[in-house]
Amino acid sequence: MALVKLTINNQPHTIDVDPEMPLLWAIRDVVGLTGTKFGCGIAQCGACTVHLDGAPIRSCSYPASAAAGHKITTIEGLSKNADHPVQKAWIEHQVPQCGYCQSGQIMSAVALLKQNPKPSEEDIDTAMQGNICRCGTYERIRKAIHSASTEMASAPKMPKSTPKIGKR
Repeated sequence: MALVKLTINNQPHTIDVDPEMPLLWAIRDVVGLTGTKFGCGIAQCGACTVHLDGAPIRSCSYPASAAAGHKITTIEGLSKNADHPVQKAWIEHQVPQCGYCQSGQIMSAVALLKQNPKPSEEDIDTAMQGNICRCGTYERIRKAIHSASTEMASAPKMPKSTPKIGKR
């Protein structure tokens, strides 16, 4: 056992775990965030996808100790009210059937749109190929990603820095 310091959804957590414990189990069983799902345990289905410094990883095969010092984002960290554009598009297009794979699908879609704001069908298929949907809602997933892309492109842009106002 070892103390591992993780930052999950901008919150610090110091946990006492086997350093080789998969990040998935640290997130779910130790920290108590259960939105990230276990699917296969061998990083092949994508249900356990989280972001590590903004990049999608399969948390079922990633040691918790390797995530120390990095920013981890889970499905719970995307938005407080499920109002992230991808989450809203998922609802609008009724993507989930059983819903089991959805947190991993959404996390992969968010990473795709961050890297490629206007993806083609081929871009979407390539980025999402590591996420299996047992219910076969792939067409709805593509439509939702395109809708989120459009919404994100039309959202007002925030300035990168606030101009300093001098004293009078």
